[in-house]
Amino acid sequence: MNPARWLYRVRQFWHALIARPTPQDLAHVQEILSSEQNRLFLRLQLSEQAHAILVLKRLEARGQTHADLLVAALLHDVGKLHHRLMLWERAIIVLGRALFPDRAKLWGAGAARGWRRPFVIACQHPVWGADIAGAAGTTDLALEIIRRHQDKLAAAETLEEKLILHLQAEDEAS
Repeated sequence: MNPARWLYRVRQFWHALIARPTPQDLAHVQEILSSEQNRLFLRLQLSEQAHAILVLKRLEARGQTHADLLVAALLHDVGKLHHRLMLWERAIIVLGRALFPDRAKLWGAGAARGWRRPFVIACQHPVWGADIAGAAGTTDLALEIIRRHQDKLAAAETLEEKLILHLQAEDEAS
């Protein structure tokens, strides 16, 4: 990882310590999500809520208005409700992926136990999130965007893939 990327990750880490959604942000979230989806969103850690809102704002600033994309932006990390990540575990994930990218993927298989727990959560939360969001009445397209938001796509040929790429770009930048 280059020095600029490390600096970005350090800033992202510190932002996670202090990030909190504003009342205006939460009102905007309510405009986009159904009441059931909003209840799910509010179960996220405050830093995760702030991250999702930042992703949403970045998408909207780029002119993205597709309803399923906006819902997916807000709910893309709800799989982390299945297993909560501590802040230090987030740092472990970033370091592991930077220093051992191939191994970090392997460590993400299996049950979320022991030292591999953070990697399992990082790798499997999209699938868990789609299941959780599906129970909240989320559309099939939004579910697929959530489920595939970490997939490496070579090209975007379908609407679904184009929306995934938009989400990935803003998620990575946030």
